[in-house]
Amino acid sequence: MKLFGTDGIRGKAGVSPLEPAIVARVGAALVRSLPQGASPHRFVIGRDTRESGGWIENELARGLTSQGATVISAGVVPTPAIAYLARRGGFDAGLVISASHNPFEDNGIKVFGGSGVKLTAALEGSVEALVADSSWTVPVAAGVIDRQDLSAPYLAHLTHILDAAGPLAGAPIVVDCANGATAALAPAFLSSLGFNLTTIGASPDGRNINLDCGSTHLDGLAREVVTSGASLGIAFDGDGDRALFVDAAGSVVDGDAVLLIAALQLQREGRLPGNAVVATVMSNIGLELALRDRGITLVRTAVGDKYVMEEMVKRGAALGGEQSGHIIFADHLSTGDGLATALHLLRIMALTGRSLADLAGDLVTYPQVLVNVRVRQRSDYLLVPAIASAIARVEAGLEGHGRLLIRYSGTEPLLRIMLEGKDHAEISGWADEIAAVVKEQLA
Repeated sequence: MKLFGTDGIRGKAGVSPLEPAIVARVGAALVRSLPQGASPHRFVIGRDTRESGGWIENELARGLTSQGATVISAGVVPTPAIAYLARRGGFDAGLVISASHNPFEDNGIKVFGGSGVKLTAALEGSVEALVADSSWTVPVAAGVIDRQDLSAPYLAHLTHILDAAGPLAGAPIVVDCANGATAALAPAFLSSLGFNLTTIGASPDGRNINLDCGSTHLDGLAREVVTSGASLGIAFDGDGDRALFVDAAGSVVDGDAVLLIAALQLQREGRLPGNAVVATVMSNIGLELALRDRGITLVRTAVGDKYVMEEMVKRGAALGGEQSGHIIFADHLSTGDGLATALHLLRIMALTGRSLADLAGDLVTYPQVLVNVRVRQRSDYLLVPAIASAIARVEAGLEGHGRLLIRYSGTEPLLRIMLEGKDHAEISGWADEIAAVVKEQLA
């Protein structure tokens, strides 16, 4: 049974694989898959504000405790809080019940090992095999959950990034909590540092998470920033592991801009090992060129913060992330953290005396064109001479100042052709040229 995707288990709450019996088996299988020691395994669970989170937590606990494990619930907390607690709290693993930026009907289960890093493929495979094995069952009796407020250690860890607003004291800021996991922590925490906060998206009711708010819906935040005359706006996603921003004029500042801003500051401070930053194939060519001009290499991975972190560990990199706002600061945590990202950005603004718009202006984003071509079946398009020839012509035309990315959709019979370059009309023509050949050969 295939359960794990690039970001844990995800689906419609109440529907396979997120139906009660399977959720309980996942908990039990996880205990069975971990190395057995002299003491019972200890797990910490956190969740976002979805109405399905409570029963999923109960079913997970039923499975975990059926195998002798102890379970502590931290309640509604951001995903990175669980990653931190798993690493620092003496737990064998941390579990997060969330579907991130998805609508409330969805939910999911993410697992962090005791090191605070997401499960390895081998452990995921072991859990999947055990869940599919019908030779064992999970007892019906409910598991016992020890409920504790564990947010204080996580917030204390955040203060090491920025212990006070400093030169930005009293600065007006708008924060959108997406009616999600940051709603209970972020407003009070940022206010305690000395910022003058206006908060939106902080009234979760179990069904309004990410609903026209948060990092996937920035219009409301932009309007509030401009109307209130705020210095900037911060938008978290439903589980708080990423953040996007808007400047004082209401313009969006995405993850690419944040990566550039953070990379340049870390370089100035001598804290950018190997002068390298890790991002995914979706980051704009403008980021790559801006970093290159400053002597910094952009290393690309497949889409997913999991792959970014794996590459960061391999290279010993300090910074990585995604255009969508998952930013990983290795000296803070081994996963994205929206609050940490916001604090790093505020720190840089305080140190440099520059506005967010000014800092973000260092990134020149290149035009992007995406064309989808429906194909009969997936095949290695580079083995088709006509397609390979068209690709070679386009890559020669880009001459190191643009980018061509071709990949198959993960869910549909589509070949996606993406080009970035200085001239929109030129790259549109090249995209159409490749698409025409692909249609002729594969459609």
